[in-house]
Amino acid sequence: MPVISDKLEELLANEAPGPVRGAIARGRKSSADLALLLSPGADSCLEEMAVAARAASLRNFGKTIGLYMPLYLSNHCSGSCPYCGFRADAKIRRASLSLEEIVEECRVIASRGMRHVLLVSGDVKRDVDVDYLAQAITRLKTFMSHVSIEVAALHENDYLKLALAGLDGVTLYQETYDRGIYTQLHDGGPKKDFEHRLHTLDRAGAAGIHTLTLGALWGLAPWRQEALMLGLHAFDLQKRWWRSRIQLGMPRLKHVPDDFVITNPVDDRTLTHIIVAMRLFIEEMGLALSTRESPELRDALIPLGVTQMSAGSSTRPGGYSGDDSLGDQFEVVDQRSPAQVARALQDRGYDPVWKDWDMGFGHGGTG
Repeated sequence: MPVISDKLEELLANEAPGPVRGAIARGRKSSADLALLLSPGADSCLEEMAVAARAASLRNFGKTIGLYMPLYLSNHCSGSCPYCGFRADAKIRRASLSLEEIVEECRVIASRGMRHVLLVSGDVKRDVDVDYLAQAITRLKTFMSHVSIEVAALHENDYLKLALAGLDGVTLYQETYDRGIYTQLHDGGPKKDFEHRLHTLDRAGAAGIHTLTLGALWGLAPWRQEALMLGLHAFDLQKRWWRSRIQLGMPRLKHVPDDFVITNPVDDRTLTHIIVAMRLFIEEMGLALSTRESPELRDALIPLGVTQMSAGSSTRPGGYSGDDSLGDQFEVVDQRSPAQVARALQDRGYDPVWKDWDMGFGHGGTG
């Protein structure tokens, strides 16, 4: 795993716009360029970065945005993450879906046009084990062209089994790359082992999983250092697992339990800064934005680097067809339906992509 060298630390502290403009103008960006693009000196160059990011997005993705929906399998969790609505001590109604309930949820999702689903659960292997996931994936592939998971970190042989069942992608966020903050926030449960979580996507890549999505949870640690580490991690994965497609997720802490304080809040301008810097650093890398963000911000970010958006999301098990009294993981801010999100894209001259790829033609797609 790359580390931030003294030189990169120096560049990340840069306060002059000149070196940043040099980084914007360069073709293939280096880690030094990323540090400059994230530095205080880039704050006054954000408009120039946005223009360059828009051009890079058009070159690599055209005017297409992939759409997907999360399908929550369980809100049981053995983790103690204080920022999460699923944490073990949260006083919420909990449930895990049966295979039949998963299929019913997927029927509803498919009826809304979606063909890309992300299976999500709390960190609980008792209810959501590998056999359960494999059976769910096999059944859902009759509805969906793309099935990914965002569950507890697994081992390579687990990912191999899921790949054979038809799994297309693995999403796993490190949450924070700051080891001190990570240890403080994850003092128990499956996430306690920083290194095990850090190398999860390497295990998924070794198992041949096609799409690997990583991210940091913005708000846990100082954002400039966090974003630099995220970019370095993505670049390392891209070099190591070049047969896989590397993507970034952009989850931001906004609505948290009452007893948790967001110590490093990230505002809209800063989130935009991170997105355009990442687009410029690795132009061909996919970038996903969730319904944690407002419709207005999501629409404004469409041209600047976003390649995938969730739409019509529920963050509770059975949220599309079942009991709406179960506990949510987080509050959905953009409550537009998939059709409404698609219309918003079309109004801006973009094509909504409902299928990540056609299984008859092998892996491909828009990112």
